[in-house]
Amino acid sequence: MKNKFLLLALAALPLSVFSQKKISIIPSIGYGFRTASLPSNLSGQEESYLKGLKSGINFDIGAYYQLNNVIGLGLKYNIYSASSSGNFIGYTPDGNPVPISLSTDDTITFVGPAFLYSNFDESTKHKLYYDMAIGVISYKSKTGNILFSGSNLGLAANIGYMYEITPRIFIGPQVGYTGGTLVKAKINGQQFNLPDDQKEALHRLTVSAGVTIRL
Repeated sequence: MKNKFLLLALAALPLSVFSQKKISIIPSIGYGFRTASLPSNLSGQEESYLKGLKSGINFDIGAYYQLNNVIGLGLKYNIYSASSSGNFIGYTPDGNPVPISLSTDDTITFVGPAFLYSNFDESTKHKLYYDMAIGVISYKSKTGNILFSGSNLGLAANIGYMYEITPRIFIGPQVGYTGGTLVKAKINGQQFNLPDDQKEALHRLTVSAGVTIRL
């Protein structure tokens, strides 16, 4: 009889752990807007080209283990991608103008340990949360066969509202910020220090739609 009770207890254990909803996974997708200002000495064509890289698709996901009813610890990852293309006039060594077509693909990624504060366990359908992470922010910008890249310490944070669809699924909007500044970079693998007035600011604001999945 004792063995039967033991088997029943062991069988029920995974169900009881699962029912506690200790894990929150929060993916979201939306748009990011880089906040760094453009240089003031650009031509209209150059300004239009660079503006195409200042907004793009932003994907963010965080996974957290709940330490108590309001605090969770976990990991955050996000990626921003934008592209731009245009036609310019270049010049040969003897001064003759030639048309040049350029296309640039930018990617900014972030990954790091994260903190979550939420009311997910409260008996209300209206959920609020805030998360913040400190980690590594990396930048890649590819134009033709030229790759500009670098990484540094960065920060990412979101504030979101979620509406409870079921006890395990919430949906809603969020706004976020990811930022960092490159002081060193590489061009096709060759590393160099960036001058103070040419440091690459990677700050951006994001507006997204997200879902929370509780396990």
